[in-house]
Amino acid sequence: MKLLIGSLQLGLLYGVLALGIYISFRILSTPDLTTEGSFAFGLSVSAAVTATGHPVLALFAALLAGACAGAVTGILQTRYRIHPILSGIITMSGLYSVNLMVLGGSPNLSLVRAQTIFKLIPFLSKNDAMTVLPIVMAVLCGGLITLLFHTHIGMCIRAVGDNEEMVRASSINVDVCKIIAFCLSNALIALSGALIAQYQGYADISSSTGILVVGLASVIIGEAIFGRRGVTLGFISALTGSIIYRYIIALATRYSPLDAYMLKLVSAVIVGFTLAMPAIKRNAALSRQKRGGKRHA
Repeated sequence: MKLLIGSLQLGLLYGVLALGIYISFRILSTPDLTTEGSFAFGLSVSAAVTATGHPVLALFAALLAGACAGAVTGILQTRYRIHPILSGIITMSGLYSVNLMVLGGSPNLSLVRAQTIFKLIPFLSKNDAMTVLPIVMAVLCGGLITLLFHTHIGMCIRAVGDNEEMVRASSINVDVCKIIAFCLSNALIALSGALIAQYQGYADISSSTGILVVGLASVIIGEAIFGRRGVTLGFISALTGSIIYRYIIALATRYSPLDAYMLKLVSAVIVGFTLAMPAIKRNAALSRQKRGGKRHA
């Protein structure tokens, strides 16, 4: 039971990360490698502010930090025409030093004695709060961005991802739409990092290593179940995929003969297999058609 509840809690918290990655990866159709830097940025800022006794303020500070990171990536892409992958790498690399500076030059910071948001609700125990708050945050974030992407600016961002040239011809500022999308995406990613820092009771700069694979796995697993049928269902599938991914990882680490340090390899295999599934299905269908054609011949 503890394994099931713990995986649900982590799945919801990392689900906020999956929402952010869905914006850049699916809606904007642009690879954004800023993820690992902005996740660690949110984690570091949250830990630093929480350590001063302001856990709620820490979440808003992390949101702002992530938005700033996304803005830098967006400006590098739009203003200075740097390749999307390179612009993400540049921002991610720079954030490594920034994160160390935020943590006071140390790669980690303990929050064991600090007051976190999971200790603030008077009518809930810490264990109950660690289940209720992730649900609230996931639903709140998912609901708000779903509403946002049904507004005018949200429709413009979606149009940019579908057909950028057509949007430029419609006199819509594509560069501004991209920057806003990157800000939203990385703000959610940083918020996920902020929540994780307070959930686990410490911030470690290495916690973001491979986090992009985690987010992609969540998005892809969700799409494998729900399909790609619109932005609302897309956000729901991203959250659901994050929860399922956590259960897969929990089962893999609990019952697999592999050691715990093989977790990243398991994650990479899951993502690779899921990405390859459409091609596998297509090749299988072609093989069946060829066999059928030979029989008739």
